[in-house]
Amino acid sequence: MSEGPQGWGTPLYSRALDALPAGATVLDVGCGAGEFARVATDRGHAVRGVDTDPSAVAVAARRVPEGVFAVGDAQSLGQPDSSYDAVALVQLVTHVANPLAALREAARVVRPSGTVVVSVWGRESECDVRLIGESLAGLLPPRSASPSGPPPLTEPERLTKIVGMAGLAVASVDEVVCSFRYDHEDELVGPVLGSGLGRTAARRGGPGGVRAAILEGLAPQRQPDGSYVLQNLFRVLTAHPATA
Repeated sequence: MSEGPQGWGTPLYSRALDALPAGATVLDVGCGAGEFARVATDRGHAVRGVDTDPSAVAVAARRVPEGVFAVGDAQSLGQPDSSYDAVALVQLVTHVANPLAALREAARVVRPSGTVVVSVWGRESECDVRLIGESLAGLLPPRSASPSGPPPLTEPERLTKIVGMAGLAVASVDEVVCSFRYDHEDELVGPVLGSGLGRTAARRGGPGGVRAAILEGLAPQRQPDGSYVLQNLFRVLTAHPATA
């Protein structure tokens, strides 16, 4: 679930948790290293987290000793029906092979009066992180035409449709902007060089070429103190079982 610099998700997690009643039992599906679970626990919720990555589960258990964490599959949770006040799928549904199956599982394990919270990135055009790819375009192979098929879940209409197909009634779709702050150039460039995108670009332009391209392309995001700030939009959808 870690997709940016430390602390980037605080506004997103807060918005997701605002939808829950006090002291809720929360199933954090795709809990990752426990960032969301930590915030939820600090608000007084009782959290159980599941993730397919055993190493992430171990980190989450250390970060949130009050919680219960286990290796598990979002598409087959192995939890009893109607057993949680809330199910959170924070930054998960675009990363699973079958998001509809994951949402149906969430609908199954949440109580009839409960809440399912789902978050996704905004459209590419709504997120400054796109500037990294745009900056490296000259060092990357030409992009192939977009494959045919349904629109991505970053499209609000597609997200609400698939949530409805899972047996959930959408209550709200909110937008929240998260600031990705990188304190200096190395903090911005380093993760890119370590990514698949950065390695591909470096095969053509070398690490120095990648660095120069990023710093040139993101110059408008450079702050007076030398940091870089990227503003990225996320959507937080809340829903309830359709039979409630």
